[in-house]
Amino acid sequence: MIRKALLCTAAAVLAVALACSKSTTSPASPSTATPSDGDAAADGSTLKATTPGVVSPTGGTQVTDPVTLTASKAAGKYQDVPLSYQFQVRSGSTVVYDSGVTGGVGSGSNVTHTVPGSALNSDTDYTWRVRAAYQGAVASWSADGAFKSPVGAFIRGNEVRDPLTIGRTVGEIRGATQFIPGVGLKLLTHESHVLYRLQQNLQQGEFSMMILGADEGSEGDKSKVFAMQEGPDEGDITDDDYRMTAELRANRYFQPGATTCRIIMGDGVSRDCPRIQLNFDSSRWYFWRFSWRTGQARLEIRRDSETGSAIYDATIGTGGHPYRPDPHFVYLGTPVGRAGPIDATLPGGIYKNVYVGPNTRPVFPQ
Repeated sequence: MIRKALLCTAAAVLAVALACSKSTTSPASPSTATPSDGDAAADGSTLKATTPGVVSPTGGTQVTDPVTLTASKAAGKYQDVPLSYQFQVRSGSTVVYDSGVTGGVGSGSNVTHTVPGSALNSDTDYTWRVRAAYQGAVASWSADGAFKSPVGAFIRGNEVRDPLTIGRTVGEIRGATQFIPGVGLKLLTHESHVLYRLQQNLQQGEFSMMILGADEGSEGDKSKVFAMQEGPDEGDITDDDYRMTAELRANRYFQPGATTCRIIMGDGVSRDCPRIQLNFDSSRWYFWRFSWRTGQARLEIRRDSETGSAIYDATIGTGGHPYRPDPHFVYLGTPVGRAGPIDATLPGGIYKNVYVGPNTRPVFPQ
């Protein structure tokens, strides 16, 4: 009996010891929240951050070049971390442009991103959205914003709009040229030019553009900056019945910088604007505009912008015959004529924001 009692006592002591060794630990306090985790939410997000808000464009409004998307900035829910952003543009359910993860540009409470013009069709409805990103994790997408892309480049009837800053043209390129992203189209040689075939004759209107780098230091003689003539072929413009040329004499001639224009209204009479010697700065933009109607034509050149100071402004009488080439060809530069390349295009000019038409010149981004 004594032995049995001792055994029972020992078992009881052992049970108490085991029970003490299995005592419950106190609950751990919540760990510091991390900006991301490996588990995706139902919408695919893996980043603990707020959702950016669409600021502009919205409501289906038609925007101008360049297309700039603006959103309110997101923030980490538990930590302040440097967030990046991802922008998408969609046509219906199809993604037509994805920025990838980008830092975005902006100050204050907003972030912006510019969509390359080449990514979008002109005059088209799109939606866009944005989300925050950090170290490979992404937050939820914003609600959609809606916009219509810029009218962009077109030839319609007797009207042309061609920004040339979006890496393409609605004209027909001849010879060596170079698109400079966001800047314009450079004509590299005397043979280089762009042809616009108007679908209807333009008897009254304007032909205007911005030009950089076309100056009297370029190679050439009676060089042409832009021109018009009657088709249907790119024939010798020199004695075309509807010749129009804007000219800048280059360094081969004894009077470099001499600027003038010439027009034949279909009546066989060649009429010239005053020839004025000018000094151009190849690092500055110049606005060139030729306008015409029955009885009158005008060439004007302004520094820096359409409203800049005028360095040339001349109006001439053109008689009573209307200007009506059929078909109507319009050029940046000009085709080579009988005098050879030296009298064709003035090389080196970078062109942008081209307009031909009977209406008020549209607003282009500067």
